[in-house]
Amino acid sequence: MMAPNVQNQLNLLYDLLSEQSEDCCGSVSECQQIQRLVKSMMAKQSIDDPLLQQLLPDIYNYGRQGELVQNLDSHIESHRDSLQQWVDAISPSTLQ
Repeated sequence: MMAPNVQNQLNLLYDLLSEQSEDCCGSVSECQQIQRLVKSMMAKQSIDDPLLQQLLPDIYNYGRQGELVQNLDSHIESHRDSLQQWVDAISPSTLQ
């Protein structure tokens, strides 16, 4: 069972990624928040799930690139498959 703080972070990350996945648009501040959440989880090594440990660096890079790209919507569009994979992996039902 993960600590409540980590669960809150994962829930927030799930919300951010699933919104971007569904809407195919987002904001730079969302990308920065994605980076902060993932960085915090990686720094604390608070994730037990091996799949999620593997995905976190990719999610971080997605947020980092999203912060820097000229066209964020096309960045999100080009990562739709990855977003769906991440959302499925982070889904509260998956991590029970």
